[in-house]
Amino acid sequence: MASTASKTAPSTTEAPHRAGAFDIRTFIALLIGVYGVVLVVAGLVGTSETELDKADGLNINLLAGVGMVVVAAAFVAWARMRPVVVPEHVEDDAAGRNP
Repeated sequence: MASTASKTAPSTTEAPHRAGAFDIRTFIALLIGVYGVVLVVAGLVGTSETELDKADGLNINLLAGVGMVVVAAAFVAWARMRPVVVPEHVEDDAAGRNP
């Protein structure tokens, strides 16, 4: 009886290819992080007393910016802990095609 482990194990000892920077979670984290940093800076530098009075004493820009930076960090952590692994047969098919 043939073992199924030999069929599922990769034939090479190379590490699996990961999506890396092309993972959509990385782009989402980048966009949310940039907007979050902009809001944090706006909350720290550009908040006047009249704006604080309008927001019932809360610095909305600062709070929203910190929240967005935390969400961006969570997306980066998620992408690092559970990376997208590109199957080998996709790369073989793409390399074998003629344009």
